[in-house]
Amino acid sequence: MATGGMSATGGTSASGGTASTGGSTNTRLIAKSIFAGYYHTYAKMSDASVESWGDNASGQLGNGAMTDSTVPVTASGITDPIALAVGWRHICAAVSGGTVQCWGNNGMYGDLGIGTTTPSLVPVTISGITNAVALAAGEEYTCALVYGGTVRCWGGNIYGNLGNGTTATSFVPVTVSGLTNAVSIAASEVHTCAILNGGAVRCWGSNYQGELGNGATTNSSVPVAVSGITDAVALALGSHTCALLNGGTVQCWGNNFAGELGNGTTTNSSVPVAISGITDAVAIAAGGGHTCALLGGGSVQCWGSNSYGELGNGTTADSSAPVTVPGITDAVALAAGRCHTCSLSNAGSVQCWGSNSNGQLGNGTRTSSSVPVAVSGL
Repeated sequence: MATGGMSATGGTSASGGTASTGGSTNTRLIAKSIFAGYYHTYAKMSDASVESWGDNASGQLGNGAMTDSTVPVTASGITDPIALAVGWRHICAAVSGGTVQCWGNNGMYGDLGIGTTTPSLVPVTISGITNAVALAAGEEYTCALVYGGTVRCWGGNIYGNLGNGTTATSFVPVTVSGLTNAVSIAASEVHTCAILNGGAVRCWGSNYQGELGNGATTNSSVPVAVSGITDAVALALGSHTCALLNGGTVQCWGNNFAGELGNGTTTNSSVPVAISGITDAVAIAAGGGHTCALLGGGSVQCWGSNSYGELGNGTTADSSAPVTVPGITDAVALAAGRCHTCSLSNAGSVQCWGSNSNGQLGNGTRTSSSVPVAVSGL
């Protein structure tokens, strides 16, 4: 299943070690999965703890503070989440039993789903969800995939991205119309998509650049079918949408200003187009204007916007076709924030590249990098 931040794909890894995290030494073993939001990043560790780094203006790192951290710090109160979703400045976690807890910004849209607009530095439990199996977070909204195939969302809804047939904000979860057999969900800033049992895809919300994939550019407050996709296994959403298909190819649609559709052009498409040269992808992740694919042998290729080096190829030049990230040969998972990307290695280490304005690369600096740098202590 794919869980959204902007977009994230989890993974597992093997042997352990000793990690020095946030100035204190912890025998925390290794990272098992990674997740990225706008300007911050999360890793679930093999001892069930959660580490986070980067932007913390709303307390979204979960360490009880509101100060950015350029190295990993431990998120308090969350142990062994079964799913994480990282939004702009809020985080949600599905915990054992399927309840959902959220923390961070709660703004005017009720990002946390607790019926109020009061922010929280510690996890608070959402009422009415007891069997969540996956989560996806957009800019100021969140969705939960519930056991059985329904989807419930809460928060901002200006573009219909809650999928309940309205554009009214909801401080509590509402049910997405017409979905009864979803198996995976993903979210961007203001649109959401679900893979249905069998591989078809439905999307809802903003559609100004054709990111819903139904051949139109009209917003939809209810799910619409993506044209021609019948065998999707994972999704990644930014200002565009990409689907990993069974067999390892990738198709994308929507905004293509910087080449984020990866088809060698910068022309938007309201229907899916094939990515050039990708035939053995096993995972995908998307940021605001870039996309990356993890290939079967452990290498990573990226395409699209590269203003901050988020493609990881040592330049800041956009690319409308996939380029290889040097030095990444044993990745097992990817995560992408708005303008940064991270990979998890088979050994459990994490490397990140791109924008580092808030310390989201986790290497103890605020200096952006167009090549991968190691996250401190993981």
